[in-house]
Amino acid sequence: MSWCPRHLHPFVASLLGIDTQHIFDAAEQNRRNMIFWIICGAMSALVVALLARALTASQTGGAEDAVAYDLKVYRDQLAEVDRDVARGVLGKEDAKRAQTEISRRILAADAAPRATTGTDAAPQRVIALILVIGLIGGSMAIYAALGQPGYGDLALADRIAYAKEVRENRPDQKTAVDSLPPFALETETTEEFRALMERLRETVAARPGDLQGHLLLAQNEARMGNFVAAAEAQEKALRLQGDEMTANDIADYGELLVLAAGGYVSPEAEAAFRAALTRDETDARARYYLGLMMVQTGRPDIAFRLWDALLRRGPEDAAWIAPILAQIQDVSRLAGVDYTIPAIGAGAAPGPSLEDMQAASEMTAEDRMAMIGGMVAGLSDRLATEGGPPQDWARLITSLSVMGDPDQARAIFDNAMEVFAGDAAALDIITAAGSQAGVAE
Repeated sequence: MSWCPRHLHPFVASLLGIDTQHIFDAAEQNRRNMIFWIICGAMSALVVALLARALTASQTGGAEDAVAYDLKVYRDQLAEVDRDVARGVLGKEDAKRAQTEISRRILAADAAPRATTGTDAAPQRVIALILVIGLIGGSMAIYAALGQPGYGDLALADRIAYAKEVRENRPDQKTAVDSLPPFALETETTEEFRALMERLRETVAARPGDLQGHLLLAQNEARMGNFVAAAEAQEKALRLQGDEMTANDIADYGELLVLAAGGYVSPEAEAAFRAALTRDETDARARYYLGLMMVQTGRPDIAFRLWDALLRRGPEDAAWIAPILAQIQDVSRLAGVDYTIPAIGAGAAPGPSLEDMQAASEMTAEDRMAMIGGMVAGLSDRLATEGGPPQDWARLITSLSVMGDPDQARAIFDNAMEVFAGDAAALDIITAAGSQAGVAE
């Protein structure tokens, strides 16, 4: 059996409250949003006011200075005419004509600033309005395209803690199933098939110890879309199998639980997938669904690493490849990773080896730390964007501890424990590195 839902059922999305408006407390979120927009509005208004003032000054300041200079010159000319009359250089008739002409120029110059202000006021107001619309409207448009409207200003550690709380307190399988519409039989099924299904149900009910009967019932109920009944039949089959159950059998049960819940990975389904990984640490289907659970509970970073590793492992025709490809770009953006989908089955590039680290012993202390720091940074970036085997995670934890960064080593250790949850062999490697670095509990 293999069904990989690509999208959550809307009833399940509502049940989980996955919409970002429900992630944080509404009242606190609204208060923070209001403060944010008030600050943005005040800053934009200040910038507009400064630009408008500069624009006004550039349009009127030069004209007013020229008029003031002209008035001073004309007044000086009037005084010079009076002095020429007093010295007898200029006759009274000529002086009167000169004074009349100068006075006319003074009146014209004095009226110029008022005329300029009246004619330029309207264009200046239009320009100021354009500045307001351009700056504020443009800023909001850019933020809507590049920002994350509605997100709170929680720190990364707070977000991780909140995601853990969501994961630990999310609805159980029954709550998820009860939130969905009741199962309706598909009309495409033939009357003969429905009759055979009724006989199969009666036979299995009369023979509760028939393992093959329960397995057959689970397969056919799933084929009809009755995933709740299919999951119940698969659960009974697992109990009959006991220690003989395989990782694939358990993963089948977990997948039926997910489908019965409309694409939601409940705590019961998560437990089934982790149990499958204890039997087969390479079970890719279980890893896919654990990644889906991480997306649903606010840890897209972990989901991205799990899914990226599955893409690199392949094969290309695996049932989980298509749903991963349909979602991983969105998940990578939520994880803050600029991601390019790799070639399916291409594997991962190796990180710095122990020989590389030992070669640094021949360098000076400064050069050695610079080289190690560069390699550690490169390894950290690769694990964050591409994932990698547990040995690389262990190497990064140890290197960070040696470089005197225990807080970062602890953060990487905690992240690795979540990425490889259910993989006993990988967890042993990570735990050993954490113990050596002094960050394992």
